[in-house]
Amino acid sequence: MSDTPGARLQALFEGHRLTPTQRRIAHWMVRRAADVPFLSSVELAELAGVSQPSVTRFAVALGFDGYPALRKHLREVAPAEPAPSGSGFNEYQQAVHAEIENLRHLAELLADPAPVERAGRLLASSRPLPVLGLRAASSQARGFAYFAGKVHPDVRLLDEGGTMLTDRIDGAVRAGATVLLCFALPRHPREVVEALAYARSAGLTVVTVAESAFAPVAKHSDVLLPAAVGTGLAFDTACAPMLLGRVLLETMCDGLPDAQARLEEFDTAAAARGLFVE
Repeated sequence: MSDTPGARLQALFEGHRLTPTQRRIAHWMVRRAADVPFLSSVELAELAGVSQPSVTRFAVALGFDGYPALRKHLREVAPAEPAPSGSGFNEYQQAVHAEIENLRHLAELLADPAPVERAGRLLASSRPLPVLGLRAASSQARGFAYFAGKVHPDVRLLDEGGTMLTDRIDGAVRAGATVLLCFALPRHPREVVEALAYARSAGLTVVTVAESAFAPVAKHSDVLLPAAVGTGLAFDTACAPMLLGRVLLETMCDGLPDAQARLEEFDTAAAARGLFVE
C-alpha cells in the first residue's frame, strides 16, 4: 500500500468491525485525508452527515480514548498543512475540483499496483466473465463490458435486476465462470448485495469496484478496489470509478496473450466495413 494520508487511514481502519455509520465516517475521512486532522468532532460529524456522539464512538471503536486522541494521532501521520479550501469557486467548479481530488486519491492508491494487477489476472482467467452493475452503476458495467468484449472471448453483461439475475449467474457458473466483476455505486441496491452473496455461494470469486472500502458490498467481495464518487451536484459523479474500470481493462489485457491480435482483427474488420467516420 502506498505511503499517503489516505492509504495510512485505510490501514488504520483495517481489522475493525465498523457499523454502517462508522463506515460512513471512515469513508469521509479517507476522502478528506489531508483536512481531517484539523477538523473538530463537530465538523467531522457535519461532513459525514452523522451525529457528534457517533464520531466519538467511532474513535473509541478504533481503540482511542476519544476523538481528541484520534485527531492527535492523525496529526502525527498527516501532512503539516491542510489542503487548500475550495472557497472562491462556484458550486460547479467545486464539483470539478472535488473530482480532481478523487482522481488524485485514486492515483495514490494505484502507487501500489498489486491489487489491480491481481484483479486483472482474475478477470482474464474467467470464461465466461460476468460483469454486474445495476441502477447508477449500470453505465460503468456496460462501458467495461463493451471494451472487454473486444479482447475477452466471452463477456456477459448483467445490468438488469429481477428474478432472472440469479438465473444468469447460475448460467455463467455452468458455462465455466470463476470470477464475477461488479461495479457498485451509491445508492447501493439491495439486489446487488444479495447477488454478490449468491455469486460467492455459487463458487465465484467477486472483484468489486466501489466508492469506498467501507461500502455495503465490501463483505461480499474477495477483491475490493475503491474509487470515490463526487457528491457536490444533485447526482453523484463517477469519474474515478470509470477510470479505474479502464485500468482494470489494461491489466486484464496483460493477462490475455491474444488481446492485441483481437484488437488488430477488430480494426481490420471495422475498416473493411467502414464502421467509423475518420
